[in-house]
Amino acid sequence: MNPFPELTTPRLILRKVAVSDVPALLKNGNSKAISENVLNIPNPYTEEDAVAWIAGGWHGFKNGERYAFAIVLREINELIGAIGMHINTTDNRAEIGYWMGEDYRNKGLMTEAVKRVVRFGFDEVRLNKIFATCFTDNPSSEKVLQNVGMIKEGELKDQYRVKGVYKSVHQYRITKQEHGL
Repeated sequence: MNPFPELTTPRLILRKVAVSDVPALLKNGNSKAISENVLNIPNPYTEEDAVAWIAGGWHGFKNGERYAFAIVLREINELIGAIGMHINTTDNRAEIGYWMGEDYRNKGLMTEAVKRVVRFGFDEVRLNKIFATCFTDNPSSEKVLQNVGMIKEGELKDQYRVKGVYKSVHQYRITKQEHGL
């Protein structure tokens, strides 16, 4: 098995998540705003949730099905969010998902992270397509997807049932050809 990759951008390091990141996961991920927009992040977000997420990421990486990156801000050397890529080897595509701590939003950091993961997906994982969904009431996430050059494919009406309420999502994609590789 290859070692987990470390990706860099001018302001960020995207690296494997470690148990030592649990305090930062709790500090930055324990947010109602995040839990309302990310399906697998409960609120409150507990130490057990963080450890389970780290273990799931490592299991998925070992099986060739997943990359779960810590988003680390270089200037403070601390996890401020996460970005993951679920691989479908049969169809040579991946779905990305992400979250960012509230104190670090609206600074272009997530766009920077998503661009780097998309490039990694095409250059190194050799994917043909990368896609993502965001709730229709989450314009910030939708803006990130647009900023990285993804194309809106459509709306999936009532796609998820969240706390008894049906929520729709917009789905975005970019193919290797559209990315210009």
